[in-house]
Amino acid sequence: MLFSILKDFLQSTGFAALTYKEVIMLIISFILLYLAIKKGYEPLLLIPIAFGMLLANLPISGLMDPPVIEVVKDSATGTLIPQTKKIGGLLYYLYQGVKLGIYPPLIFLGIGAMTDFGPLIAAPSSILLGAAAQLGIFITFMGAVTLGFTGPEAASIGIIGGADGPTALFLTSRLAPHLLGPIAVAAYSYMALVPIIQPPIMKALTTKKEREVVMEQLRPVSKKEKIIFPILVTVVVTLLLPSAASLIGMLMMGNLLRESGVVDRLSKTVQNELINIITIFLGTTVGATANAETFLSPSTLKIIMLGLIAFSIGTAGGVLFGKIMYKMSGGKVNPLIGSAGVSAVPMAARVSQKVGQEANPRNFLLMHAMGPNVAGVIGSAVAAGLLLMFFKG
Repeated sequence: MLFSILKDFLQSTGFAALTYKEVIMLIISFILLYLAIKKGYEPLLLIPIAFGMLLANLPISGLMDPPVIEVVKDSATGTLIPQTKKIGGLLYYLYQGVKLGIYPPLIFLGIGAMTDFGPLIAAPSSILLGAAAQLGIFITFMGAVTLGFTGPEAASIGIIGGADGPTALFLTSRLAPHLLGPIAVAAYSYMALVPIIQPPIMKALTTKKEREVVMEQLRPVSKKEKIIFPILVTVVVTLLLPSAASLIGMLMMGNLLRESGVVDRLSKTVQNELINIITIFLGTTVGATANAETFLSPSTLKIIMLGLIAFSIGTAGGVLFGKIMYKMSGGKVNPLIGSAGVSAVPMAARVSQKVGQEANPRNFLLMHAMGPNVAGVIGSAVAAGLLLMFFKG
């Protein structure tokens, strides 16, 4: 009798239901947690994502289970009435913020409030470097189509090249939600690995002489310019590309809260409490979409490979356009700042600074690199809007 009770108990536990695929996913989540905690690779993003992945691959927990709805007929009126037979899991309900495209724009609101657009305003040519770094998105899109992905799937994969996690999630949730797990892990992993992936590409495409270039100090930017800029960009981009309105609108609203100088409470809330809460919800629920059944497939390996190619081409595109600007300016532009054209703010700009100082200790490229970096954030949102408009009409 005791043995039978013990046997029934063990069979009712998650240990009995654990599959080898789920074990593999748990190991992957442990690796991501190690990279975040021990190596310090984007811990604010990787810890929630990795832990969400861990939760989703513990069997029988039901955290991502949808609610079970039963339709019954009212005996008196004959009306069909839906009744909840079983409520959904906690992460299922939190995930609706990703599915409905709510969390990514709110992340952009926080990014806008934390970002100084001054370097971009001071050097408008930086926007060309940000645009050039989006090259990886469209080349990878074509590569994904060649490998058999549909147009919407290929667009969602290509956006990884922008190195902008919220934008990748926003576009994928609209075009290919079934790929959200692998695309999210690829996008945020490559964002975290910016200091490892970018320097070899930057050094391979530039000469030591080019890397040693010391750039002139940027001109001061007035408060009036900083206030007008987010309003002007919102109007122009939204009229030109309405599908990018939610991302660009929230980004610019956050920046206006920062630069207006009259709503410090709102600005600080958006920069701290709001973005931290949304990051927890977003990361955990996105990680929870990476369950063993959907994640461990040949298409996932293709997505991770294509994501790396997209990011590498984006970096290379920015650097190569930087070389063009170096030639056209008579050697006054350091092409290294082109690598910051991807959207990983401010990490990509810091990498440009680090590689530049290795070549020349007198180099200070951080503020110059922030121009393309901010332009890359705008560029990736515009690219996402363009792809969304094309595939969603």
